Amino acid sequence: MPIHTLWVDADACPVVIKEILYRAAGRLEIPLVLVANQPLQVPGSRHIRTVQVAAGFDVADNYIVQQAQPGDLVITADIPLADEVISKGCTALSPRGDLYTKENIRQRLNMRDFMDTLRSSGVNTGGPPPLNHGDRQAFANQLDRLLSRHKRE
Repeated sequence: MPIHTLWVDADACPVVIKEILYRAAGRLEIPLVLVANQPLQVPGSRHIRTVQVAAGFDVADNYIVQQAQPGDLVITADIPLADEVISKGCTALSPRGDLYTKENIRQRLNMRDFMDTLRSSGVNTGGPPPLNHGDRQAFANQLDRLLSRHKRE
């Protein structure tokens, strides 16, 4: 199934990942929609648009879940959002290039919940490390693999 639209959970998406997505959308002439609860600056392109949603917990996530269609690609680091769009027939990819699948999302949700439990009990679990060159490359490679299906179909 070809990818119809690229959706980005844009509030926490690194700038360098957005730039990779801008280039891909232009090159393949595929719609790219960035959803955030703040105004975004994006390149002028008929393929790129932004949606500003109200501030609030999961407002952007809920918008993406409501709008995404089977076959769409959602870029997010939010594991519950990834789970919801996968259940709708979408593909989900993290900004680090991790592909979320029906086979691995349950384990990722369990780990997320476990870490939340640790944090709520006062354990400092730290956050994810800063995005590095390897992460950017992994994202670009995985995105290219996913979008190559789009070009063939």
